[in-house]
Amino acid sequence: MSEDRRIEDLLRECAPQVLGGLIRRHGQFDLCEDAVQEALLAAATQWPKEGVPDNPRGWLVTVATRRLTDLWRSDDARRRREATVALQEEAHAAGPGDDEGPPDHDDTLMLLFLCCHPSLSPSSQIALTLRAVGGLTTGEIAKAFLVPESTMGQRISRAKKSIKNSGTGFRMPPLAERRKRVGVVLHVLYLIFNEGYTATSGADLLRVDLTDEAIRLTRAVHRLLPDDGEVAGLLALMLLTESRRTARTTPDGALVPLAEQDRSRWNAERIAEGVGLITDSLARTPAGPYQLQAAIAAVHAEAPSAEETDWAQILALYDILARLTPGPMVSLNRAVALAMVDGPRKGLDALDGLAEDDRMTEHHRLEAVRAHLLEMAGDPAAAREGYRKAAKLTTSAPEQRYLESRASRLRT
Repeated sequence: MSEDRRIEDLLRECAPQVLGGLIRRHGQFDLCEDAVQEALLAAATQWPKEGVPDNPRGWLVTVATRRLTDLWRSDDARRRREATVALQEEAHAAGPGDDEGPPDHDDTLMLLFLCCHPSLSPSSQIALTLRAVGGLTTGEIAKAFLVPESTMGQRISRAKKSIKNSGTGFRMPPLAERRKRVGVVLHVLYLIFNEGYTATSGADLLRVDLTDEAIRLTRAVHRLLPDDGEVAGLLALMLLTESRRTARTTPDGALVPLAEQDRSRWNAERIAEGVGLITDSLARTPAGPYQLQAAIAAVHAEAPSAEETDWAQILALYDILARLTPGPMVSLNRAVALAMVDGPRKGLDALDGLAEDDRMTEHHRLEAVRAHLLEMAGDPAAAREGYRKAAKLTTSAPEQRYLESRASRLRT
């Protein structure tokens, strides 16, 4: 790993910890985030030349705190600070909360729950957490939500203002409230993981920093709520999916589809942990969407080869998932399973309804799956056209190259 990449990964890991610590001590989400961003910029400029300090997080806290002090010197900022201090004094009047900790305490998990505050709409909760905890840019979040970047920027700004106006102290919510927020927390972590596992844009297919952070945070939530089946299901899903990482690309970064991967390169330790988690959670709790997706991933993980995959079991699981949480992506994946069980024409018929769904008309995966099923059905000309159309719709360079190569192989 290059020194620049190591520093980039370190800054991404430290950013939510530093932001959480500043908010815990000073309040004012928006000003703290501005200060942390400037500290990160300073580190990205200085550390490659001067070396990484012995205590990177402490360095960032010091620089961000100095910047926060500068911001407080303006008249407008001083008024905001006075209002926040008054709210904090009221919150602490009843006694100390469980938010106090040592200077190097990792406040990422509390930041995660703060971003999922009930005063925010679900979409704002997710967007703010992806920005503050996941470290995604506004543009990346906008792509995940299929909205313009300007719209997403306004949504995030409104979310930060809503949290500020709520006067919420920076502390872990009570157990009952944690359980109410956990659905949004899991959705956020799922999106962060997905962005890392298949980046929506850029030269690289994978962003290991994001998948690792999503798994780390999900483990933390699992420790907090060990009896929650869906938390265990999401962690299992991430581990089983991430177990295939090293086999998903060639040395030059080209994408390798699941059916063509060298399964000896899959991470057996992660597969064992993921299968154990999902087996235990399904035995103890009713099946939820993340558990069902993890069960599907486990069927793939335990198959000795692509040819020996139990597609009938996968189709049955997708049938349950479609009834529990219907959606275009579930329908798309179910169509693939149906094709593997009953033939490609059945799968293609199942795709017809998705063509009318506005959420999928500009999504490359619909065209890619259609092209794949057309190829399986023996229609190379239509498949070639579909692969090319899909390649034009994606902004991921590795996926573009893969789809173009599939089209090229079908030339007559």
